[in-house]
Amino acid sequence: MDKQAVIASAIESNVAYLIAADMMLFMHLLFVAFVIAGLVFVFIGKIASWYWVLNPWFRLLHLVAIAVVVLQSWLGVICPLTIWEMQLREKAGDAYYAGSFIAHWVEELLYYNAPPWVFMVLYSLFGLLVLLSWFWVRPRSFNRQLRRPV
Repeated sequence: MDKQAVIASAIESNVAYLIAADMMLFMHLLFVAFVIAGLVFVFIGKIASWYWVLNPWFRLLHLVAIAVVVLQSWLGVICPLTIWEMQLREKAGDAYYAGSFIAHWVEELLYYNAPPWVFMVLYSLFGLLVLLSWFWVRPRSFNRQLRRPV
């Protein structure tokens, strides 16, 4: 293989890793959006009588999603999506960041650097709010037929 072919192959490999890292970042953003918007939609849905916010599978998935975030923060574990994205960026020769995904982007967007315990408290309070939403906006039973109220 000649020198140009080796360089082209390396560039293609780096581009593939960068695309994978960006896809991982996008998945992470979707996860964060699901957790935040999910709770907002539950509260709006209560007021606007949106039947879909009572779906028990949606509500359970939402509760588990924030529970994972809270558990990771209490255990001091960085999100696997963050780790995978950083590893892909490193393999591509791109810059990567240290710490958690949220802490990094809060710092980047707001130029505010908070200690990990601040994020732990915020995640825990948000998780508590999601848990309390189960009592204020009760989901349908898992056993109930999927019928829309008339």
